[in-house]
Amino acid sequence: MNSGRSNTVVNIPNTLTLARLLMTPLFVILLLREHLTMALVVFSLAGISDGLDGFIARWFNQKTLVGAYLDPVADKVLLVSSFVCLAIQGILPEWLTVIVLSRDVLIVIGIAIFSLTEKPYRIRPSMASKCTTVAQFAVVVVSLLTSSFSGFHALQIPLVWMTGTLTVVSGFHYVYVGIQILQQEV
Repeated sequence: MNSGRSNTVVNIPNTLTLARLLMTPLFVILLLREHLTMALVVFSLAGISDGLDGFIARWFNQKTLVGAYLDPVADKVLLVSSFVCLAIQGILPEWLTVIVLSRDVLIVIGIAIFSLTEKPYRIRPSMASKCTTVAQFAVVVVSLLTSSFSGFHALQIPLVWMTGTLTVVSGFHYVYVGIQILQQEV
């Protein structure tokens, strides 16, 4: 009954994920102190680590159960921190932050409902969710670039709207999938 996941907990992908999680406080401190260029560097390194850990886990068959849970948590901690800080500073629109946070809260509520009703579920991001995560990372990078360097403003506004739209679509998709799971016979 091998699920394709290794029993090893300490491996390169999990170490990269943990590093991304630990970069978040540094990123937040840099943002709050308005060291936006350095915040951009830290956020970019965190984003690169996100892509790299997934690639290494798949390519070198280093997927683990710990990594399956830790990776999305690290992404959420970094992204939620980013959106909240950037909204407080007026770099990102508050409405976008509310949409991003609402979707994440909705997902957590769904998981809680599955647990309470003892419905079996499998955590697996959809294509809409993956696109949403990429857009959310991109809008943070572009917003930091816009704040640090001139010339990126024209890119920020459409990216904000695209990210908002993808986040809403992804949220509705998770609601749809959640309702389907709840309606299944056990």
